[in-house]
Amino acid sequence: MTAYIIRRFLLMFPTLIGIVTITFIATQFVPGGPIDQMKSLLSGHSTLTEAGGSAVTGPASKQRGLDPKHYEQLKKIYHLDKPLWERYLRTFLWYSPTKEEPLIDSILNYDNWQGFLVFKFGDSFYRNKSVLSLIKEKLPVSASLGVTSFFLTYTICIFLGIAKAVKNGSRFDTWSSLIVLIGYSVPGFVLAIFLIVLLGPGDGAVAHLIPIAGLTSAGTPGYEAWTFWEKFTDYLHHLAAPLFCYVLGGFATLTLLTKNAFLEEMHKQYVLTARAKGLSEKTVLFKHVLKNSLIPLVTGFPIAFLAMFFTGSLLLEQIFTLDGLGLLSYQAVIQRDYPIVLGTLFIFSLMALIGQLLTDLSYVLIDPRISFDESQG
Repeated sequence: MTAYIIRRFLLMFPTLIGIVTITFIATQFVPGGPIDQMKSLLSGHSTLTEAGGSAVTGPASKQRGLDPKHYEQLKKIYHLDKPLWERYLRTFLWYSPTKEEPLIDSILNYDNWQGFLVFKFGDSFYRNKSVLSLIKEKLPVSASLGVTSFFLTYTICIFLGIAKAVKNGSRFDTWSSLIVLIGYSVPGFVLAIFLIVLLGPGDGAVAHLIPIAGLTSAGTPGYEAWTFWEKFTDYLHHLAAPLFCYVLGGFATLTLLTKNAFLEEMHKQYVLTARAKGLSEKTVLFKHVLKNSLIPLVTGFPIAFLAMFFTGSLLLEQIFTLDGLGLLSYQAVIQRDYPIVLGTLFIFSLMALIGQLLTDLSYVLIDPRISFDESQG
């Protein structure tokens, strides 16, 4: 097991390097980079704003281009003044001592290193913040939705799947399947628009139940004087509508997977033997059947667990005016903010690879008969 884990970690590095390399090469050929946008702005045309929209230039923008001096200054600002090979290496690992000091001390000084492999992702081109600071700033919104939707989805789906398996073919099974499949067929953003129109803050809404924006009412007069429970209730009020749209579509797959796994186990010989020994139905279901039916459910659990902190939906964040990671990633692509694009891609890819490793290890924890030893293949 230890050798397998070490091999998997060693394989993560070429995988990450390959992902970032492909993206890095693509960014070099995509038109509309930061310098092109600045040229367009100074030429009197529109360019992209921080929100990803169109910014119309004012009278100060004359019909002129960039002189060579300003062009070189912009290349330096956007870190494009260095050769392509050096920019590529700086993306992963680069040693640049900032002061005279002994060689060993200089090498061991963390500040002298930069690159993704030391978790330094640089600064945004337009926001005057580091990529890690921006992710930390947007993380509470995405994590709030991700963590809550994760636990709600798994808790409800597992118990609902067990109930459907026990009452297979009953009226409850039929109606619950119909409701779950209808929820699965409705896109989350369509449901969000429907809720905003009917229950949003607009004048045409039937009832004003959905707040205007954000996950809290911070900034409103008197908010700081609210008690903990008043702030917590306000948080749940803001969270309810986007959370409902997040989780509704995820019920079908996990619920039906749980039901089918349970049905398959319930018809096996060991279940009949357990019942013949006089064990209660609850003991048979939750001590024997549940344990053996968990293997298919574990497949996506670790990845979902890690992704719950970094989940993001551009459309839902736009509709409910939430400033999360989905909106940040979209704006970075539109603005050609390469440090954010590459930095978030590296973090998300690393989380996915770790989640896949945890998935494989979970198989062994649930079923010790599974082994990664090649000699047992």
